Amino acid sequence: MNGLLLVNKPLGISSFDVIRALRRQTGVRKIGHAGTLDPLASGLMLMLFGTACKQAQTLTKLDKRYVAQLTLGATSATGDNEGEKTPVSSRVPKVAEVETALAQFTGEITQVPPVYSAIKIGGQEAYKHARAGRSIEMPSRQVAIYENVLVGYDYPIIELEAKVSSGTYIRTLAEDIGRVLETGAYLSGLVRTEVGEYHLDGALVLDEIDAAAAEEHLREL
Repeated sequence: MNGLLLVNKPLGISSFDVIRALRRQTGVRKIGHAGTLDPLASGLMLMLFGTACKQAQTLTKLDKRYVAQLTLGATSATGDNEGEKTPVSSRVPKVAEVETALAQFTGEITQVPPVYSAIKIGGQEAYKHARAGRSIEMPSRQVAIYENVLVGYDYPIIELEAKVSSGTYIRTLAEDIGRVLETGAYLSGLVRTEVGEYHLDGALVLDEIDAAAAEEHLREL
């Protein structure tokens, strides 16, 4: 089997867990992906079979769209639900303040990626340095946030939809919004709905994929 398969990753498993599951369920050994999703995130993954694995680097650079849930009032050591929480403020921002904050993080911006990430510092993933208690400085990067729209707000929860360039960290976006609102914030939910031209509504549920389903839905690259 060769080609691209759209898969809806469930919560609670890693991106490599998806590869392991597909190998087991389809019998195909050569499987890769074009962009990870954290265990606490769900949604669209581009899974590559056979010779399509050669396209991973190109596909990883595609723009992405997410629906994100932010929780105000505290920060997290990891930027998401997993880390230890530190209360910041009980102030309740108005809707207009939230919309202004989102607008501030639209367009070309500078981000500092989270320490708990797979970015390599000195040849080792940043999160390994963090877990070992080593202090490291994360290099900033330029990213593009094409859309950053408020979908819902019921304090302390903000729901937003964002279309972003490759390399954008939604955890960092959540923290930056919390900093501007002076309340603190962390990412408490994330669903990836688009990667380039590919949409979540065209993806298969992981547990329902077998060899026949994979072969039927593989897309040529």
